[in-house]
Amino acid sequence: MRPHVCFLTAALLLAPALQAQQLVYPETPRLPVVDDYHGVLVPDPYRWLEDLDGEQTRRWIEAQNALTLAYLDSIPQRDWIRQRLTELWNYPRYDLPQKEGGRYFFFKNDGLQNQSVLYVQEGREGTPRVLIDPNTFSEDGTVALTTLAISRDGRYVVYGLSEAGSDWRTFRIRDVETGEDFPETLRWIKFSGATWAPDHSGFFYSRYPEPTGDTLAAANRNQQLYFHRLGTDQSEDVLIYERPDDPELGFGAEVTHDGRYLIINVWKGTDTRNRVYYKDLSRPDGPVVRLLDDFDASYEFVGNTGTTFYFLTNLDAPNGRLIAIDITRPERASWRTLIPESEAVLQSVTLAGGRFVVRALEDVKARLTVHALDGTPLDTIALPAIGSVSGVSGRPDDPELFFSFTSFIYPTTIFRHDLETGTTEVFHAPEIDFDASRYEVRQVFYRSKDGTRVPMFLVHRKGIARDGSHPVYLYGYGGFNISLTPSFNPSNLVWLELGGIYAVANLRGGGEYGEAWHRAGMLENKQNVFDDFIAAAEYLIREGYTSPKRLAIGGASNGGLLTGAVLTQRPELFGAVIVQVGVLDMLRYHRFTIGWAWVPEYGSPDNPEHFRFLYAYSPLHNVRLHRCYPPTLIMTADHDDRVVPAHSYKFAATLQRAQGCANPILLRVETRAGHGGGIPTQKRIEMEADKWAFLVRALGISFEAGTNTNGR
Repeated sequence: MRPHVCFLTAALLLAPALQAQQLVYPETPRLPVVDDYHGVLVPDPYRWLEDLDGEQTRRWIEAQNALTLAYLDSIPQRDWIRQRLTELWNYPRYDLPQKEGGRYFFFKNDGLQNQSVLYVQEGREGTPRVLIDPNTFSEDGTVALTTLAISRDGRYVVYGLSEAGSDWRTFRIRDVETGEDFPETLRWIKFSGATWAPDHSGFFYSRYPEPTGDTLAAANRNQQLYFHRLGTDQSEDVLIYERPDDPELGFGAEVTHDGRYLIINVWKGTDTRNRVYYKDLSRPDGPVVRLLDDFDASYEFVGNTGTTFYFLTNLDAPNGRLIAIDITRPERASWRTLIPESEAVLQSVTLAGGRFVVRALEDVKARLTVHALDGTPLDTIALPAIGSVSGVSGRPDDPELFFSFTSFIYPTTIFRHDLETGTTEVFHAPEIDFDASRYEVRQVFYRSKDGTRVPMFLVHRKGIARDGSHPVYLYGYGGFNISLTPSFNPSNLVWLELGGIYAVANLRGGGEYGEAWHRAGMLENKQNVFDDFIAAAEYLIREGYTSPKRLAIGGASNGGLLTGAVLTQRPELFGAVIVQVGVLDMLRYHRFTIGWAWVPEYGSPDNPEHFRFLYAYSPLHNVRLHRCYPPTLIMTADHDDRVVPAHSYKFAATLQRAQGCANPILLRVETRAGHGGGIPTQKRIEMEADKWAFLVRALGISFEAGTNTNGR
């Protein structure tokens, strides 16, 4: 390896070539690194790019960013896109309020604030005041408030801070009345919330041992559950539970509303199955009881009335059912089903006002119903359009319920519902500079390669002709039981105003049709996800919405794996590809940070059977020399400690070397940002502007900067 390769010089001498899209990529040394996987020799010549903070890696990133910036700067429409995004983002946004101790707590963003601000309000008629403004924690807005736990008396809040998009959290405690913080700071917290003790003397939370080595790349194991007492140092925290015999177990804690029990959710990686333990808090020295320890299904604690615990589970019910377990008679023969499985997928159940409020999906569209504690249906809460109920907030002893509703062209709106009277009213509704009446949302269904019926949402201007001329941005995810339901994103409005069609395919691997749908797209079935996405593209072309040269695809994280995989399998099908924070090296993903936790979803390359199907689709290992790949923009961030950026670095280097035509392969590395959470508004606007500008050029979208195809 040559330690002083001048990457930057090669990247900057490009102005004439940029116009013709003849790019000169930074030199990327290849080393003779080869791994033996069960007798198969697999080269890994760019292994050195896994040294994220190495000097040579940093110089290579600078050169790649210089090349990408020069290319994007040459797109004349980019400034207009950025300006229009700024206009569309500039509207007040609210999150669901939480009510504790007679106080309402909620997040609000005035529009272009980098981070949303936490407000508190005394009663419904009180005047909101700022409680925590994370914008004051850093000059560049890269410190985000990501965790919040409010004591039941509304007196204290635990809040978590993330720096530069990292999954690591630092916890602080604030007195709501005085606005002052307690002196202690809690560290090394990841994948954990907080839950207050019934006497408000402190809270339960989970943390990892202080890592050794690279804190953004080292594996995270041996999570432990602690109790922190207010006003004490973290070193004095009391260990509640740990499992050194199984270091991959993680723990989430929740104190029941009556304050009697500590519920411990025991998870292992991203497996949807979990265990549930509990501790009787009236017995300080009492044991942790393993209530559900078979690891046979998912069990989501909903609430309790005395010794009766309510769980949403998919045990013997892939679409979910609500059950009741009396912990004095915990044997399965005594369990009761309150809400049975149906064709609708149960997403969540909230115990509010002495009732169950059930959020469900029917063909990926939201339904919100109210049930008695014995499961009897009582009411259906009317929703304003086809869309998603993205959250529900309520208390077991209070009939006041809040829920948020959103859709592709319906900005997230907060509603207040009275469970006693059955009335619903708007609590917070945003106003945005966009004429939604010119657009429509449609749901279509198509057949995948094996005949499976797959749904897809299309958003576009009303009355479009199916002449194959429209630019399409097809988005997908397909994994981890996550459902892509209709949601509002101001960035997508720019695409619509440019005359584009926004398409969302509900691929197998997600949770849109329950656990069976999820399992049909995981492990050895992962190719189904890619086939579903390819079939979506073929449907859009066949039905006259677009043509290959006008069809772009995008996805992030597991969705980045999706776009990376179909890029290597069917490059001729797409006019452009966006790969964001993607999992792209399926043979080494499990070696970094929390990657080991994805083994239940993807499989392990250490297993010979798993290696075969992972190697068959791993994007990094299926790039072929001298093949013509479509224009591709690979986007990542230097502080992504969930999907480490080495995935993107190695994939970009491999594609650039292999590219058999003049189509650009660009890498964009955001600094002081992570996997996606907590990204400052300004950075998000810049990222989205670059994405749309890249697609404008790649797909040949013509418009005069300063106007758009909508006639604004």
